[in-house]
Amino acid sequence: MTSIAERRQIFRELHRAGCFVIPNPWDAGSAKYLEHLGFKAVATTSAGFAFSRGMADGTVGLDLMLAHIREIVEATELPVNADFENGYGDKPEEVAENISLCVETGVAGVSIEDNRGDQTLYEIELAADRIRAAKQATADSGAMLVGRAECFLVGQNEIGEVIRRLTAYADAGADCLYAPGIRERDQITALVQAVAPKPVNLLISAPGGVTIRDAEQLGVRRVSVGGALARAAWGGFINAAKPLAEHGVFDGFAGATPHGELQKFFSRKF
Repeated sequence: MTSIAERRQIFRELHRAGCFVIPNPWDAGSAKYLEHLGFKAVATTSAGFAFSRGMADGTVGLDLMLAHIREIVEATELPVNADFENGYGDKPEEVAENISLCVETGVAGVSIEDNRGDQTLYEIELAADRIRAAKQATADSGAMLVGRAECFLVGQNEIGEVIRRLTAYADAGADCLYAPGIRERDQITALVQAVAPKPVNLLISAPGGVTIRDAEQLGVRRVSVGGALARAAWGGFINAAKPLAEHGVFDGFAGATPHGELQKFFSRKF
């Protein structure tokens, strides 16, 4: 068994050189399978988990999210990074209190957004104060803190504003920087250079465009996929269920993983 302290140390080492993929499971089973495939770390996905509970992304409450994060941590030996949305509080002291609760689940890293939750961003000074408070809450644990600039997700597509925010978060203590939605190579390069030597997380959640090799050449340290794996699973489910509902045929089951294969995998001792 790998201790929580060991997982946190391993996680930090992964960020020191090269580029690794940190895929996003949405439940215990998907976490176990990603570990089986040889990934070195995983990250939770607020969207993937919300959809699995019949909820919209951004509507999962603090207690339910903490329980989910703990479930993922306990399901795998890998380091886990928590998608902790905006920290479930506006004030820095609220964020610090909730981050402490998240760290207690055993995560190796935790991400904090600067989105208020209503598609507007916190003023940069308050956003930086929130990161500073979160850093104080994680400092003694060894868990990494990821500062997220949500500019591209709320329609603010100026790379200058993204860099301004993420450099402020880096100065406030964030260990890794992340701007979901950034795709252009020149923008990625500019961001990597602006926050260096701190590592950058890049989201790749659709085919085409930047590859993992490209990301590494651009200086990115880690690549996450957000809710893409969960959405791929939903795609398989919908493509099987709709023909059954609309035409009474079972053609959509053709690509299903055999029961015996899944039974054999989940019968293993993890």
